[in-house]
Amino acid sequence: MSKQNQDIVGFDTRWSSLGAAIVGWSAAIVFFFPIFWMIHTSFKTEEDAQSLDPVFFFTPSLDRYREINEGSLSITDVFGNSFIVVIISTILVLLMGIPAAYALAIRPVEKWRDVLFFFISTKFLPVAAAIVPLFFFARAIPNPFGGDQLLGTKTGLTIIYTAFNLPLGVWMMRSFFDEVPKELIEAAQIDGASIFSQLREVILPIVSPGIAATALLSFIFAWNEFFLGLNLTAQDTTTVPIWVTSQVDGRGQFFAKLSAAATLASIPVIAAGWIAQKRLVRGLALGAIK
Repeated sequence: MSKQNQDIVGFDTRWSSLGAAIVGWSAAIVFFFPIFWMIHTSFKTEEDAQSLDPVFFFTPSLDRYREINEGSLSITDVFGNSFIVVIISTILVLLMGIPAAYALAIRPVEKWRDVLFFFISTKFLPVAAAIVPLFFFARAIPNPFGGDQLLGTKTGLTIIYTAFNLPLGVWMMRSFFDEVPKELIEAAQIDGASIFSQLREVILPIVSPGIAATALLSFIFAWNEFFLGLNLTAQDTTTVPIWVTSQVDGRGQFFAKLSAAATLASIPVIAAGWIAQKRLVRGLALGAIK
């Protein structure tokens, strides 16, 4: 290739990279702007927040963050409820989903495709259609940790969140397990490794990014769940999404106060995503290319 052609190719490559960077940053700004505006609004007065003309410059105030903790719901109790329910349900999804994914990918059961379809078909039903039987289910079954019913308890909410996230968890982890080289498993079997040893020492280290991605998505879905929490919790078991909407009452829509509550509610999800971002990207890409 002549020097002139090399210069042309290099010029085209630089402009292509620049164009891709501009498009990428533009998309990032567009998607991030609502989050920025939410945080920005949380430091405003209600008058500035509800102004028809957007207010960009103002004197920041922490008053809205003080106000959101003055209601009948304690912010520490609400976040405590959500953390307990979300973390335990995520752990249960992994504890039950990993063996199921192993059985479907490494040691396929008979008609495993039908099993997979059954798992994912449970997500086809709208949550609103399932809320009535879930309500009676939670009211009829006693709480194993004390109490006449699961309704209005963290135990009941944990069980239901686990049931709703488990099908997606099994479906995701099955695709990750399916990427494990069969030669490694056969070598472990020749060495006399038991099923649990194969799972612990050979398979899990390989699919750990996929498990991390599954755990993060289960955490996010459970943390942001509103409809189930609205109908199945009581005053003392209120979760974060319900607490956020409680900032709007009959007196009006307090945009600045609502933005402050939403900002605090977003911190755990953003922090979890930031911490697990490398594993999340690797995990989501693990089953993409054979």
